Amino acid sequence: GIAQTGTGKTASFVLPMLTLLEKGRARARMPRTLIIEPTRELAAQVEESFTRYGKDQKINVALLIGGMSFGDQDKKIDRGADVLIATPGRLLDHFERGKLLLTGVEILVIDEADRMLDMGFIPDIERICKQLPFTRQTLFFSATMPPEITRLTEQFLQNPVRVEVAKQASAALTVTQRLVASGGKEWDKRDTLRRVLREEDELTNAIIFCNRKRDVATLFRSLEKHGFSAGALHGDMDQRSRTAMLQGFRDNQIQLLVASDVAARGLDIPKVSHVFNFDVPIHAEDYVHRIGRTGRAGRSGKAFTLVTKSDRKYLDAIEKMIGTSIEWHGPTVAELPADTEEDERPKRRSSRSKAAGEPRSKPAGEKPERRNRRAKAEPRPEAEAIEPVEPMETVADMAVMERAEAGELDVPVSEMSDLPVATNENTARPAAPSYARGGNGSGRSRGKRGSEGSGGNSRQRSDDGQQQVGFGDDIPAFMLIETGT
Repeated sequence: GIAQTGTGKTASFVLPMLTLLEKGRARARMPRTLIIEPTRELAAQVEESFTRYGKDQKINVALLIGGMSFGDQDKKIDRGADVLIATPGRLLDHFERGKLLLTGVEILVIDEADRMLDMGFIPDIERICKQLPFTRQTLFFSATMPPEITRLTEQFLQNPVRVEVAKQASAALTVTQRLVASGGKEWDKRDTLRRVLREEDELTNAIIFCNRKRDVATLFRSLEKHGFSAGALHGDMDQRSRTAMLQGFRDNQIQLLVASDVAARGLDIPKVSHVFNFDVPIHAEDYVHRIGRTGRAGRSGKAFTLVTKSDRKYLDAIEKMIGTSIEWHGPTVAELPADTEEDERPKRRSSRSKAAGEPRSKPAGEKPERRNRRAKAEPRPEAEAIEPVEPMETVADMAVMERAEAGELDVPVSEMSDLPVATNENTARPAAPSYARGGNGSGRSRGKRGSEGSGGNSRQRSDDGQQQVGFGDDIPAFMLIETGT
């Protein structure tokens, strides 16, 4: 089945299934019908449709999506499910745990097949189809029918009947489409969006689409900062937060819902007056799905797309796909002032020239200053040159001379010069060889007394890092003691 968004594809398979399910009863762990949806929100939305359309029928509906308890879902499966609505990942989780049998499925519905392809669910769909009986009836729904989807229909369907409600990938006629020129910088786009939001008097609620999840969070904070009633919806949010956010938007507690494609794909939210494409979608098919959130079920709606100069190729692809050109709201991108798009380029050139001709981290004048400081420090070795100094008398020699002059010694002062004096050479004489453990072999030829006397003390001296200097054969004069003879 090929149809535009908002034309009632969900009701087209829910109502006939309700009629078929009036007869018979489901068995435990063996659902009678299986509906596969690409996102949690779509699966929950289909469950609401069964609840609303089949309120007078006793039909058990089980919903298997991520972010919910396995235990609660197992209980619903054990009771027996007439309708099993699931996302591919959670369905395979239950099947691999042995909690689910798919051999009793009579009808298989693959909804939003083009989104399944974009999200990479086709291998999972192939695994699921291998577990289903060959005699099942398969329904295949998509808003667009690219060649990849056509090949999938040949793989999953047997002698299919093609039902095409409208031209492929065409926008609903109830949606008024406009393009809004904007500068390329993010804050320019946010300012342009706020201006358009304030200009629209008929705006009751709106969905704003971004290409990336991080842009969803950034735009949401910006709108809140400027006083708008806004909420965010993207794939990284947990299921409880996503459900609460959607319910708040449906109950008009939130006026603006900033969302990504994955989170908002296929959502049926009544009376959405406007859709804004903050980013031009990269894939042209996504444009049809985005603007299909407004103008549903015959209502009128408006869709605005912010366009920069770099978005031209994506815009051409969209206009080629829908077969018509989209009107501009205000000036075109070519009519924008040059400053709006070019004011950042001189900064980029200056940074490039700076990176090419100058060091990044330091100004050009610092390195010569370092060289100058080094040059000034070069004469330092000359200033530190030490002139030879004549030998000076030691403190001990001066003390002996004073005692000799005072008459305390028997040696005349005139003969003091002939006495042996401890010179610097003697004080600088190397220490005796160490006899500690690990010394050379000459120490072992010494007597026992010498080895014992130097054992512990030499180890302590080596630990302190100090060497004691002996007098050798020369004894200083001040150590000569009067004998009294």
